[in-house]
Order: sequence, then structure tokens, then C-alpha cells
Amino acid sequence: MTTNLNTFTGEYSYTVDNKGRINIPAKFRKALSADNEEMFVITKGLDPCIWVYPAIVWKNIENNLKNLSSLSAINRTFIRNTVRYASSTSYDKQGRIQLTSNLIDYSHLKKKTLIIGMVNKIEIWNPDKLKEIDKKNIKIDNNAYDELAEKIII
Repeated sequence: MTTNLNTFTGEYSYTVDNKGRINIPAKFRKALSADNEEMFVITKGLDPCIWVYPAIVWKNIENNLKNLSSLSAINRTFIRNTVRYASSTSYDKQGRIQLTSNLIDYSHLKKKTLIIGMVNKIEIWNPDKLKEIDKKNIKIDNNAYDELAEKIII
């Protein structure tokens, strides 16, 4: 079986310890390409969750952000809100990464968490917040959902 490098799928239940560390599933750590050097970048998600990017994927995001003109107020705000919460972290021998207190607060993390693979990134959720978001998203227009699925599914 071949693992796709920097590709994450599946859902896992974990806990945040008292020091704000969380275990990254072994399957996800094994999916990292060697050029990541066991590094992730964590940041605020657009939903109330934490986004965890492989370092090499984050570099691409940074390059795209550099292409946005800082003369535009919306661009500056977008860049600021994307990078101000970002921090690099590497996992320890137990496979844990350190989360920042502002990201823990933003995502309403308590003890129990869900770690979800989102293809090119990982999301860390408070399970109750994810249920709320999922309930809201049920109201998404089926036609719009079908149109999107047609673009993806071969």
C-alpha cells in the first residue's frame, strides 16, 4: 500500500493534555513527506477549528499570500487574519504538537477533540462545535452541492 504524501483522510478522537499538546495520528505523521522535517504550521481555521498544515504546504500558501497586493485593504486584512495566528510546530517523540492558547480559545477546545483529515491539511475540532457547524451545513442548497460534486467526481 502506497501512502500519498501530505494527504490526510479520516477522523480520529484524541484529547488535549493539560499543557495544550495533542497527538497527531500516526497515519497522518506517516503521510508527511521528508521535506517537511516533521514540521507543521498551525493557524486559525475559517470555521471555529484549528488548521494544521504540513510545512511544505504552508510555504505554498505563503507564496500565494505574497502575490496579494498590500495596497488593498481587504488583501491586508485577509493576510493579517491568516498569518497572525500561524505558528510552526514539530511533533515530539510521542507524536504530539503544541497548540497555542489563542487557538485553543478560538476553537473552544476542551479535553475531547476530533482530528479530521482534509486532504491537504488537518482540522482539530471541539466535537460539540463540529456538530453545530454540521447542523448548519445541512441547510446548504442541494443543487449547489450537486454542482460542486460534478466538478470533483470523475
